[in-house]
Amino acid sequence: MNLDWRFLQGEEKKAWYKGFDDQHWRHVQLPHDWSVESPFSKAHSSGTGYLPGGLGWYRKSFLLPEGIEDKKVTLTVEGAYQNAKLWVNSYYLGYRPYGYSTFSYDISDFITAGDNVLAIRLDHPSTSDSRWFTGSGIYRNVYLTVQAQTRIVPESTFYYTEAADKNSATVAIETVVENATAQQRDLEIVSALYSETGQLKAESSQIVTLQAGVTEQLAFELAVKQPQLWSPDTPYLYQLKTCVFQGEALVDEQTIPVGIRTIKFDAETGFFLNKQPTLLKGVCVHHDAGTLGAAVPKAVWRRRLEKFKDLGANAIRMSHNPPAPDLLALCDELGFLVIDEIFDEWEGPKNKWSTGHNVYPPKHDGYFEHFPDWGERDLKDWVRRDRNHPSIIAWSIGNEIDYPNDPYCHPSFKEMTGNNDKDKPVEERRYDPNKPNAERLVSISKKLVSYVKEIDQTRPVTAALAYPELSSLTGLSDTLDIVGYNYKEHLYEQDHERKASQVIYGSENSHSVDNWLEVVNRPYISGQFLWTGIDFLGEAQGWPIRGSMAGLLDLAGYEKPGYYLRKSLWSQMLFGKLTVEKLGSHREAFMWDYATNDQVIIRGYTNASKAECFVNGQSLGVKQRWQIGEVPEWQTSYQAGEVKLIVLSETGESFEEVIATPSHDQCLLKAVSDQTRLVANGEDISHIEVVLTDHEGRLVQKDQEQIEVSTAGPIEVLGIENGDLTDLTPYFAAHRKFYHGRVLIYVRSKTEPGEATVHISSTGATATNVKFTIV
Repeated sequence: MNLDWRFLQGEEKKAWYKGFDDQHWRHVQLPHDWSVESPFSKAHSSGTGYLPGGLGWYRKSFLLPEGIEDKKVTLTVEGAYQNAKLWVNSYYLGYRPYGYSTFSYDISDFITAGDNVLAIRLDHPSTSDSRWFTGSGIYRNVYLTVQAQTRIVPESTFYYTEAADKNSATVAIETVVENATAQQRDLEIVSALYSETGQLKAESSQIVTLQAGVTEQLAFELAVKQPQLWSPDTPYLYQLKTCVFQGEALVDEQTIPVGIRTIKFDAETGFFLNKQPTLLKGVCVHHDAGTLGAAVPKAVWRRRLEKFKDLGANAIRMSHNPPAPDLLALCDELGFLVIDEIFDEWEGPKNKWSTGHNVYPPKHDGYFEHFPDWGERDLKDWVRRDRNHPSIIAWSIGNEIDYPNDPYCHPSFKEMTGNNDKDKPVEERRYDPNKPNAERLVSISKKLVSYVKEIDQTRPVTAALAYPELSSLTGLSDTLDIVGYNYKEHLYEQDHERKASQVIYGSENSHSVDNWLEVVNRPYISGQFLWTGIDFLGEAQGWPIRGSMAGLLDLAGYEKPGYYLRKSLWSQMLFGKLTVEKLGSHREAFMWDYATNDQVIIRGYTNASKAECFVNGQSLGVKQRWQIGEVPEWQTSYQAGEVKLIVLSETGESFEEVIATPSHDQCLLKAVSDQTRLVANGEDISHIEVVLTDHEGRLVQKDQEQIEVSTAGPIEVLGIENGDLTDLTPYFAAHRKFYHGRVLIYVRSKTEPGEATVHISSTGATATNVKFTIV
């Protein structure tokens, strides 16, 4: 249902009414985020990227066939920010405040054959309701599920691996079947597991008699011989098909991907996947993609995850809210281990920065207002939605809920500071008996853990703790199966000695090599999750910076120098990468364009044991890497020409990278699309990477030049991103300046087939076209 919606930003009191005339409203397509359709402004919150919220209405007209009245029809909204109210054909369905929850309604009683209208009202009144960019709108998919009156209850099927090795596996399956008819039904329920090529691998069935209006939970057990085990290296997915037969007639069926795998966290020896010790090499990610806001297509996430794969990462922490189902499906497919997280605050309101990061006074809007009434439902719906993803290895019920004096404190500490409190006023550090007592978090956590266990007992429950010094005293840590430490590497050893039975891992970590060594050198630490994998909007230091630069990738998904340092630590594939820094500039880059004889530092990132750098054929010397994280460096006078890096592994394998410095002739535009044949479904995405080059194709890293983008044919521009978090060009503009000589254009197919062209021009370079075929 993502196509052909009508949208109005603002209030319209009667928009819920089926007969309302919405012809003057804008046409939009889901996913949609209206926040990025406005200019950046200091009037908005720095915490959410200086972009607005507001109020908006969506309406969707849709046709249903004859006989639909005899079906069970479920409406699902994967994400709508926020305070959603929904109507179908003028009937009010309900309200859902949490903007990250997926929610569904049975609309069978409200729909009809022929014309139907869905209306959704969203209200995002404060942009100081979050510590990061949220977006506004229906920013994820919306769809209908049509089933017979006798059916598999949505989201009731749950599978888990009871035991597995290379010889055999046992997969347990639970499902709920409903008979919503007025007659008794004699049914056969078949649960069958198929390989990726469609071969039947295991099957089980049951005969049941369901009385009218009755549901029944069924349990199956499948024995799989010589299973393909799911892992980051081999993310093999079977297909589990559950079928409901009445006699010979198939009345309902459901298919879900299955990854057969076992997990175990051990307090002494770390994390085990399929009984093999596995270090979690993880990154944290927020949910936006710069110019696209929160409305991020699956193809965009795929490009990002593939870069994490190349980096050597094997894990992702979903910070700090339920992620898009598409993102979890990609983690299953590509092979990432996931910490799935739901809340950033519970009852207590956290500080929300509106005029710069840690600039007082803060604001305090947020989810805490809804948590007492909605926390249990949001959490249970989240676990039920996500529990069939083999990628998920733990449920995180909160991020930094215990952050000191934000708002919880405790008399055990007369002064409390967190990892982000350098500029915190003295009075905000002190113990205040009028603030909530941190012991309250213990009882809340116990409830949340029990809610998770009601739905899934196969995975541990965790939280990312900001102040384990206190949480270990109050007992909050003891409520968790495994305990995440945010920026507390210095506590690993003493806390392990204090309580050897407690599983500890780094849930949020800086990028330093020393912090990785704390994992490598301590077998009881399961791994780490870097803050962050990708730059993100919001949590901005202050105008004109509109986001966080903490990522290994920038907002356009381009690698930063830190990406290659991490690759030298995590990747098993031999590589080498050159960077350069003008002495004294403290600005490391891939820019090979300095004045002759400028003093520069050339770095050669590699996981090899030796590295040698050449400038115009002359060796600058061989460097031996003696320690983990050591980066070979050469200080020299800059010379135009050729720079070469040759690296050599201990086994004699070699790799080289060659850089040719650019000339200063008239620049050219080079545009490369990752696919030029798109499906005419209105949803197929292509990335066009545009770079400035000289006449020899060498990258020219200018930031001043600007591109203009236009289209012809059945294709549209979704957004233009350069990765520069200080660029205040509105995201809706058809132009953007280069950043380090690069720009990324997102384009999307329309619904009609044909030939299409994206025209890219610049005042400082020769124009170019990218041709597409839409089929």
